Amino acid sequence: MSPSETTTLRDGDHCTVTAGTHAGKSGTVRDIKTSKTGHVTITVVQANGARFKTLARNVRLTT
Repeated sequence: MSPSETTTLRDGDHCTVTAGTHAGKSGTVRDIKTSKTGHVTITVVQANGARFKTLARNVRLTT
């Protein structure tokens, strides 16, 4: 995800993970944080209530 795309990521948006450990999963974006090193991490909550954390660059927003 490019820096311009991360500004459009907001709590409550629906996303699909396209890369990394959780590739193929989807859910609602929650808890957006920026680490000391500058990486943006998010918590994704799936429809069944399961939660996982991933990097924002690994997700795409879905409509």
